[in-house]
Amino acid sequence: MLATTGSLPPPVEDDAWAYEMKWDGVRAVLYVADGAARVLTRSDRDVTGTYPEMSTMAASLGSQEVVLDGEIVAFDGTGRPDFGELQQRMHVVSPAAVQSLVATVPVSFLAFDLLQLAGKSLLKVPYEQRRELLERLELAGPRWATPPAFVGDGAAAVAASQGQGLEGVVAKRRTSTYAPGSRSRDWLKIKNIRTQEVVVGGWRLGAGSRAGGIGSLLVGVPGPDGLAYAGHVGTGFSHAGLAQLLAALAPHVRDGSPFAQPLPRADAFDAVWVEPSLVGEVGFAEWTKDGRLRHPTWRGLRGDKGPSDVVWEREVL
Repeated sequence: MLATTGSLPPPVEDDAWAYEMKWDGVRAVLYVADGAARVLTRSDRDVTGTYPEMSTMAASLGSQEVVLDGEIVAFDGTGRPDFGELQQRMHVVSPAAVQSLVATVPVSFLAFDLLQLAGKSLLKVPYEQRRELLERLELAGPRWATPPAFVGDGAAAVAASQGQGLEGVVAKRRTSTYAPGSRSRDWLKIKNIRTQEVVVGGWRLGAGSRAGGIGSLLVGVPGPDGLAYAGHVGTGFSHAGLAQLLAALAPHVRDGSPFAQPLPRADAFDAVWVEPSLVGEVGFAEWTKDGRLRHPTWRGLRGDKGPSDVVWEREVL
């Protein structure tokens, strides 16, 4: 079940909603049975081997059989979720490399929903009852937890998220059932930091220290007419990140632009085009009138998502 970008419900409706912190990580569903865990991303990619911490959590549940919805996050030195740190873990599959990273970049699973318990589906059970059953599991360990949810007073929840430097909050209608695969108005994400998932359609060649590599990425968002150009992103990269991007994009080079409309001449002048198959995330200040990202900053690849998952992150009222 996916949330819709929006604003806080009106105060008169406040008590009809529960508010959770929005965690800056990778969405995951955990299937736990007989002390073993299977971890799937939002696109149903099995990443069990990438996150062995989840196996330890499953063992702590003993014989309980559950399906949990939540977020895999990496925390920085101040205890805040750090998507940049998590990037180091997201694409690693070698068992030796994974074990090394477990020690240096540990991850945690933050459970926020319970979809199945003891073989019984809870999808048609209202959120507030699912939440009560989730809290009864008492998930609390070195690398797993159930963060609190707050009923009513959304303004206070937003203020708390801002004070903790978090991405925002998610408001969930207390009577809502769980709708798999749906982007629902019963879940609203209220962001402190504006972000947008984008599809990479190419790159512009770099200069100076970036000569021979990527200078900036050309990105877009799928629309009814194809991939709509959203601008170019040239900041937010580390040297290691640029090397990783070049390695990921190089096999997808193609002839001709994948965008639905012609790009501005300056942006297309030295472009290297790629098949629009890789998804990333950017932070930005605002949308321009012509649908471009203003002051975008690269946040990282989203290997857990495909182009069909990308939507315009514009607020609904």
